[in-house]
Amino acid sequence: MARSAEVTISNPVGLYADPAKALVNFAKQFNSEISLTYDGKSVNLKSLMGVVSLGIPHNAHVKVTADGYDEIKAVREIVDKMKEIELTD
Repeated sequence: MARSAEVTISNPVGLYADPAKALVNFAKQFNSEISLTYDGKSVNLKSLMGVVSLGIPHNAHVKVTADGYDEIKAVREIVDKMKEIELTD
């Protein structure tokens, strides 16, 4: 069963290239399939082009979903990483 978490992007410039790269590289350590959903569109969180293509602005509500044997850890740690790189509070 897939796990997910919803977060609000609080960074004033949204999810731009540098934090997107850090987030994608971080997500690659997990074996689960991981997606990022914004405005009805989902992309592979392990794809920089996919994440950047969403054009996620400030105050956007996004959902991180993981499906696989490390899904619980993946969602928890990705949300923590988003806080660490100051994408969300």
